[in-house]
Amino acid sequence: MLPLFDNLAAYIRSGGLVMVPILAVSLVMWVLIFNRVWFMRTLYVKNISRTRAGELVRLNQRPADRYKGANSLLVREFLARRTRDSDLDGYILDETVMEICTSLDRYLAAIRVLSAVAPLLGLLGTVVGMMHTFEVITVFGTGNARAMAGGISVALITTQTGLMVAIPGLYMAGWLTRRSRNLKNRISATGIYLRRFI
Repeated sequence: MLPLFDNLAAYIRSGGLVMVPILAVSLVMWVLIFNRVWFMRTLYVKNISRTRAGELVRLNQRPADRYKGANSLLVREFLARRTRDSDLDGYILDETVMEICTSLDRYLAAIRVLSAVAPLLGLLGTVVGMMHTFEVITVFGTGNARAMAGGISVALITTQTGLMVAIPGLYMAGWLTRRSRNLKNRISATGIYLRRFI
């Protein structure tokens, strides 16, 4: 296990200073991704049916705590604000649906931006590495391959790392967007169904 960390540290060092912001972008992006995955996962598991949600709204009864799904969340949030005025409750239900749907999109734009920034930082590393290489060529000429290798190494490693951060990030952003759209459709359909019981 220790040689793995030594190799990783050597890889990061060989990429130069640009590796620090690339790794920071990667860390923030993956924290946001895991946050969204966990949040959406809870909305898929142990859900109540739409029919059961309607019964609970009609009876003004909260779902059991063991139910954490999207329909359960909608019923719980709506009942917490319910006034028993059917016109006002219709607006409250619509607002609750909109708030939950908005919360599903939280951080998705940031994940996409961070995924797009990573290869640009890699490109910055490429420029820095090539500048170092040209400085070596200016001083030593093209005869010192070892001195030129440092700049080329920085250029290639930062580009590779930027792409290694960006590609899974873009994939996860697309996957989370599809999950979010699916959940929004479910919540909106449940909201329309619950209007019958207000």
